[in-house]
Amino acid sequence: MPQAPQLPAPADDDVGAESTRVLPSGPATTVDTDAEFTEFMAAHSADLLRTAWLLVGDAHRAEELVQHALVRTYASWSRARRDDPLAYTRRTLVNLRIDTWRRRRREVLSAPEHLPENAAGGTLDPSDDRDQLVRALALLSARQRRIVVLRHFVGLPEAEVAAELGVSVGTVKSTSSRGLATLRTALTSTDRSTP
Repeated sequence: MPQAPQLPAPADDDVGAESTRVLPSGPATTVDTDAEFTEFMAAHSADLLRTAWLLVGDAHRAEELVQHALVRTYASWSRARRDDPLAYTRRTLVNLRIDTWRRRRREVLSAPEHLPENAAGGTLDPSDDRDQLVRALALLSARQRRIVVLRHFVGLPEAEVAAELGVSVGTVKSTSSRGLATLRTALTSTDRSTP
């Protein structure tokens, strides 16, 4: 019976810093995984934080939500990086938000501390627009908010939103339509009441 071929032992100069190389058929090392994940985090943390803030309406809870989503993504990095790690992390973010909402059964959107309560004078600056948007988003149900945020603020196509939330494309379309109508009404009435 023929014996399996023996792999040559590494030369002395191959040991050390070079021992963390990725072999063509083997898994990536921890160093490579950490570097790859760090690069992913640096590139997408701001987008994930913005999405989380739009989902929860509170800066501190948004940061916490993103941290939890990134921890879960890191734990599953070998699976997440195969397709689209940003979509995987965003899906994790939304699922964590759903879990949080189910536990609390109550949502209260609050603006970050640096946003003013009312517009001073008759002019609106970008922070006033953001404040109005947060107040309008608070009028939406949790499902409407998730769909509107993913569809219109993050810019995902309807099919991708449906896949991330586990609903049909028709549900995304109808819920998005109702949510946008509510937002339009709220923002239009706010514009009229501004001096």
